[in-house]
This record gives sequence, C-alpha cells and structure tokens, in this order.
Amino acid sequence: MGDPGELDQALLNPTRLSIVSLLAATRWAEFGYVRDSVGLTDSALSKQVSALDKLGYVESDKGYIGKRPRTWLNLTSAGREALTGHIRALQLIASAAGERGAGYHSQDAEHRPGRRAGAEER
Repeated sequence: MGDPGELDQALLNPTRLSIVSLLAATRWAEFGYVRDSVGLTDSALSKQVSALDKLGYVESDKGYIGKRPRTWLNLTSAGREALTGHIRALQLIASAAGERGAGYHSQDAEHRPGRRAGAEER
C-alpha cells in the first residue's frame, strides 16, 4: 500500500475485503469458519487466500485436531496495515463526497431535472 489515502487494489474485491475484515477481528481462524462466514466454497476461499498470501496479507498454518487435518488463517501485520489504509481511504472518499454534497443540494434547486425555470412549487 502506498499513499495512506490510496485504495488498496486487492481489497477492492469484496470477497477479499470480507476475508481480511473477518480475520482482523481474530487471531487465527479455522478455514471452515472463514469459509462459512464469508459464504464461499472451499476452492473459492483457497483461491482468494492464495492471492492474499502472495501479497503477504494472510498466512496459513496446517495441523491436526485428533486425526482430522485443519488449516488456520491469520491476518499478517502487512494485511492489517493494508486494511487500515484501505478503510481510511474509503472514509476520506465518503467525507469528501459529504462535504461537496452539503453545499450543492440547495444552491441549484431551481435547475433540477424536470423543473421549468420560474415554475411555482405545488
């Protein structure tokens, strides 16, 4: 992630944003929990986790519970920084839009679409 006000291109994907956001609230999350929470198939989650892993945003660990294999996922510090920066950029966009929109709605009321100049309000 470059500029603190810059959107992270990888997190523009809603599925990746959901995965990273979920992992931000946990330490290590079991693969099945993430899969079910985000509403993906095993293969779709694996694909997204691989993309996030290549960016250094997510790490995984494999192990066993009894004789059953398990995979756990964790958000790395780089992933946490990327999410924080992405959210900050979204907040800046929303704030700027609100500031621009606050002064706009009343000044051009006479020229809104479908309104004839000089027409009376009903």
